[in-house]
Amino acid sequence: MAPLFEVLDLQDTALGELCLRRRELVSRPGIIITEVTLDQGFLMSSYHTESERRLAEFALEMHPGEGLSVLVGGLGLGYTAHAALASPRTARVEVVELLEPVMAWLDKGWLPTGEALAADSRFEVVQGDVYARLLGAPGQAPNPKTDIILIDVDHAPDEPLDDSSAAFYTDAGLRAVAQHLNPGGVLAVWSTDPNPRFEATLRSVFGPIEVEVVRWWNDLIDVDKEDTLFAARWQG
Repeated sequence: MAPLFEVLDLQDTALGELCLRRRELVSRPGIIITEVTLDQGFLMSSYHTESERRLAEFALEMHPGEGLSVLVGGLGLGYTAHAALASPRTARVEVVELLEPVMAWLDKGWLPTGEALAADSRFEVVQGDVYARLLGAPGQAPNPKTDIILIDVDHAPDEPLDDSSAAFYTDAGLRAVAQHLNPGGVLAVWSTDPNPRFEATLRSVFGPIEVEVVRWWNDLIDVDKEDTLFAARWQG
């Protein structure tokens, strides 16, 4: 019998042709994974989620508080939000997702984390542009300040999915983002590659920062992979 290959959704979006698919690994019979592609380029997979989950854990380790509010930029397959909710110190997780089809995947139960997210009363997802929100004025409903901001949208600061996010990674942009954090709040950003320029800009705005490289073995193609996490704490 042929391995499972199922396209769950295929739609044109503002960012390109977005595809959600489920397939059985040919080299691992019986293992079913969920993948997202954009314009036929690989975007994310449920097979390796180490760095997506680590982004939330990393930021939470940097914040000593309780009853934390967490803002997540990008729903993806839900692993960053799910990891944030795993902490008993997390009181609320709000995900801002640009693409309505991705929100629909959650509603239809197609995300690997979907059942757990939907069952958690601390979780909420809203449609919107997280970059536009963070570059705008904070502190008022529906945009209250938050304790932790997690950004996993672009491939890297210099490899955005859309040019409109470029301002976020600048000195002025990060200063605007910092105003959305409560005193002691943490901003953490995911990147597929190191980025010394962004690291320097982040440091110039926040002061001391933390950079963590998440190394993992992609056994499907026998390649060592590294993702980079940047995190900074706002002293206010």
